[in-house]
Amino acid sequence: MKYMKLGSKPDAFQTEGNSIRFVTTELATDIVITVGDVKFYLHKFPLLSKSSRLQTLVASTSEESNDEVDISDIPGGPAAFEICAKFCYGMVVTLNAYNVLAARCAAEYLEMFETVDKGNLIYKIDVFLSASIFRTWKDSIIVLQSTKSLHQWTENLKVVNHCVDAIATRASMDPSEVDWSYTYNRRKLPSENGGGGGDAHTWNGVRKQQAVPRDWWVEDLCDLEVCLYRKVILAIKAKGRTSSDVVGEALRAYACRRLLASLDHAVSNGLDCTKHRAALDVVADLLPAEKGSVSCGLLLKLLRASCLLESGEAYRGELIRRIGAQLDRASVSDLLMPAESGDDAMYNVDMVAAILEEFLLQHKIDGSDQAKMQEDDDTMDVAADDVISSSKLAAVAKLVDGYLFEIAKDPCLPLNKFIALAESMPPMSRPVHDALYRAIDVYLKEHPGMSKGEKKRLCALMDCRKLTADASAHAVQNERLPLRVVVQVLFFEQVRQSAAAAACSAAGPARSLVLPRDDGASYGGSSRSATTTATEDEQWGGGAAVGGAPTTSASGGDASSLRSVSQLSANKSGGRSGSGDRKKAKGGAVAPAPARRVLGKLWSGKASSVENSGSDDTSESPAGSLNLEETKSTPSRITRHSVS
Repeated sequence: MKYMKLGSKPDAFQTEGNSIRFVTTELATDIVITVGDVKFYLHKFPLLSKSSRLQTLVASTSEESNDEVDISDIPGGPAAFEICAKFCYGMVVTLNAYNVLAARCAAEYLEMFETVDKGNLIYKIDVFLSASIFRTWKDSIIVLQSTKSLHQWTENLKVVNHCVDAIATRASMDPSEVDWSYTYNRRKLPSENGGGGGDAHTWNGVRKQQAVPRDWWVEDLCDLEVCLYRKVILAIKAKGRTSSDVVGEALRAYACRRLLASLDHAVSNGLDCTKHRAALDVVADLLPAEKGSVSCGLLLKLLRASCLLESGEAYRGELIRRIGAQLDRASVSDLLMPAESGDDAMYNVDMVAAILEEFLLQHKIDGSDQAKMQEDDDTMDVAADDVISSSKLAAVAKLVDGYLFEIAKDPCLPLNKFIALAESMPPMSRPVHDALYRAIDVYLKEHPGMSKGEKKRLCALMDCRKLTADASAHAVQNERLPLRVVVQVLFFEQVRQSAAAAACSAAGPARSLVLPRDDGASYGGSSRSATTTATEDEQWGGGAAVGGAPTTSASGGDASSLRSVSQLSANKSGGRSGSGDRKKAKGGAVAPAPARRVLGKLWSGKASSVENSGSDDTSESPAGSLNLEETKSTPSRITRHSVS
């Protein structure tokens, strides 16, 4: 820190208690200066020779035969006046970054100009500020911080402008010209302290210079109040030598320090959030316009803060627009914004839906585009590059599925919001539906009171053809799924297995991993399925048992009953289930005769089922409908259908 000494005489000021200051000389004092609660017993001559204002005040008091002058309104208070008085006596005065501004304002109040006495205090302080303080990074910030209590005087003296310009100039320097001594918030490296790892920073005995990052100054400015910080950042932008991403990093650091670090605590405890709102307004207003200059995570945190503080309506739309432009870089945790007051739900799903709508709008995905993608979903030949980068679309779809998984745990989340958010992504964005199935499973678990019609709408979001083998194995043993969804999974898994068997016919007949084995010993692939699905169920928060053995309870008879019927058909057919009895399906898929007969019975009543499809208790699927009359023939199926 820079400092300056004025005067040569020793300090002769004495203190008596907390309210009396006097000078120890042989001459008796002839004037009393009152500053607040402190009285200064001094001499007129040294004071009047330097201060024009004291000359006027003493002249007016002399007419009243009063030797006491009250200047309690002097900026800086007793400490600042004592500096000015010592200067008048020629005593040693030490000025530094902490007291120089108060002394400068007090000297301005006392009118200690050059016209009164050559080399007066105002001139000397101005030289010290220009030659020393404003050339030092740390001192400039300290002086700028001290202007808060002297706002009226510093604005008139243009001190704030000088400090801001000095700081902006230093921050805009080429990092190669910056020495680490400029910064004071960062901890020094071990090598800079002269110990620890010295060999790592030397080459041939010569110490290597540590590289200074471009954002070396951002932490130091976090000490500034909001109004001063705004002026500094605007000055840095005006100079045009600092890249937008560095400015964005500065705003991120300031938001973390002044806004985000204590926001949740302040809101939850009902504390005054005026400073938080001011910081939010400034950061949002100063965000660089350049794309990618601010991370999507910071934008989402600012939007979340806006919701918590119930402010920022003016710039919420702009935040949503910018988030939509880079939504593929977001994380699920950033999207979990708390619901607004008065809402029973845990999360603000409407805000996320607005962000997703903005993303699709900016990338030209509208309703007609989604319909076209739905029609062409089987071929997957849509020119996706003309609409949006497939990687971005897939990333956002993965993000949405992860968000659905988290909000599905909310017991108060309406089904319509869950479905609307899931359907907002075009079909081509989800090549695999495992994550979507996981979210649906969690929603079913957390909302056990759903009707069959609601379960039908929910499960219609999922395409069973896009489930992996592990997810399919989990689904067929999932007691929460409707029966028809389990049938679809069984069918498409059988088609997949048959196609694989046809492709590898040289290796021998392939055994189905979904339908029962011929020897009836175990469920196909059960050792792997049991371990995998149990682990996944624990991870998803599912409560159903997913072991290899089927359950015998009334609520868990789906997979068991289907396997029992299939096994019975297999026993009746005897050894006629060899490769000679298999019929090749269209496209090369091969279905074993027992499985074909069982699934045929399940779907034979399609026409009669369609007639009764108006009821919410009937669930329909793309793979076909289940005949209720056929269901009645098997007690286990009657039990399972009653709870589907």
